[in-house]
Amino acid sequence: MRHRLKDVAERAGVSVKTVSNVVNGYPHVRPDTRAKVEEAIAALEYRPNLSARNLRRGRTGIIALAVPEIDLPYFAELARHVVDAAAKHDWTVLIDQTNGSAEQERTVALGIRDHLIDGIIFSLLALTAADLATGSERAPMVLLGERVHHGPADHVAIDNIAAARDMTTHLIALGRRRIAAIGAQHTAEGVTARLRLAGYTAALTAAGLPVDETLIVPASAWHRTDGAAGMRALLATGARPDAVFCFNDTLALGALRALHDAGLRVPDDVAVAGFDGIEDGRFCVPTLTTIAPDKERLAQVAVDLLAARLAGPDGAPPQERLVDYELRRGESA
Repeated sequence: MRHRLKDVAERAGVSVKTVSNVVNGYPHVRPDTRAKVEEAIAALEYRPNLSARNLRRGRTGIIALAVPEIDLPYFAELARHVVDAAAKHDWTVLIDQTNGSAEQERTVALGIRDHLIDGIIFSLLALTAADLATGSERAPMVLLGERVHHGPADHVAIDNIAAARDMTTHLIALGRRRIAAIGAQHTAEGVTARLRLAGYTAALTAAGLPVDETLIVPASAWHRTDGAAGMRALLATGARPDAVFCFNDTLALGALRALHDAGLRVPDDVAVAGFDGIEDGRFCVPTLTTIAPDKERLAQVAVDLLAARLAGPDGAPPQERLVDYELRRGESA
């Protein structure tokens, strides 16, 4: 049997309004009265009707997390952390896959459907700052990723240039001199790839090494098959690299397979490094050296920023927040 406010009020000997004030955390309740109400709540195992409460506030209690590809391990792991962080606010998370489509991203930016969600945590690929709706048209929003910096919404990211520079510097410190890169993208959507490429080239230049364009391999998508194809293309040139920096971990997993198929040893013949710190990298053979963003912190900051937008006054300027990363050494480099 689900008990109601009225049942709690009768057991505590107070009004329904007083029980409501205690449940909603209003401070102006006498300590002895609050204690009686809390005792009655515990005895009856009363649970607030969150749906009714949210409707009274003009809220649904639902936020959206919109990402390009749910099946990429990075986004799956990030989603888990967002769900955990949102639970602290009693929010349910609706997860949407946009496939990087401008049309689908535009639907998400406008709130998916009228009154369906309270706010959005959004990893963009296609839309620009100018494309994002403003004012009353747009649900409160926190942006992830690199597509939009200093736009009309709060933004959480890591320093991709610094992270890629650190990884390339690590490979150089191992004595590697022919360091390839897999994952370059030159489309408008490939902002993250360009930042990681900038960090890679900066590290080579700082070490006095040439930036060899034949060692930079494009990948239109960052899947395992693309990493394997990129590695095979490098090996087919006959000028084998002694290390490869893949711009995400799934590319690196594909590269590892291609090297194995070619009879090459990792890291003895070719060192391999990735980016994203996905769980799979800890269980492949050899384990993967990678840049691991603090995904838990990234999710927490994004949820906290969204909560502040929902609770605070309109018009506060957007915030830009960076979260940490670590270079996690595995057996591959």
